[in-house]
Amino acid sequence: MEPLVEQQIRASFVNCSKGEARRLNLPRNFADLPWADLDFLGWRDPGAPDRGYLVAPSRGELTGITLRIAPGARRNLLRTSLCSICVTSHASGGVDLLVAPKAGPAGRNGNTIGTYMCADLGCSLYVRGKKKTALAQRFEESLTLEEQIARAVRNLDVFLGKVIADDDAEAGVAL
Repeated sequence: MEPLVEQQIRASFVNCSKGEARRLNLPRNFADLPWADLDFLGWRDPGAPDRGYLVAPSRGELTGITLRIAPGARRNLLRTSLCSICVTSHASGGVDLLVAPKAGPAGRNGNTIGTYMCADLGCSLYVRGKKKTALAQRFEESLTLEEQIARAVRNLDVFLGKVIADDDAEAGVAL
């Protein structure tokens, strides 16, 4: 991922107000991010642990979304869980059900899209082996590293597409 500046990040958000985007907390280590190893920028809000943010190149533009831990969702501390973006297996609550308000009128009406993701949003680093889970080792895959990265980017793009999708337009409903 190309390095981003604060203004680009704040301007990219599609599912919150401009005021909310202006007030959100950037990652604590923003100046030291390993941009070359990131397919997207994801972080949890240090001031509000139930919130997260994700910014990614998608469909030719930079797209940012706000995320929250799903209401009523509890971390499963006894089982292994799998991130639906990077397909990394975690133990002891390393995966959260994160929900994003849909963009536009649907989101303002309370509609959300959820997916199970690495709780720390470090998918890019897990795929590349730069970050380790609490499990002894990552599952060995037959896919090359490039194929695993491409899969994670595709999975994220599908999720972002659902957040951005105008369901009324897709259903052929006149607005």
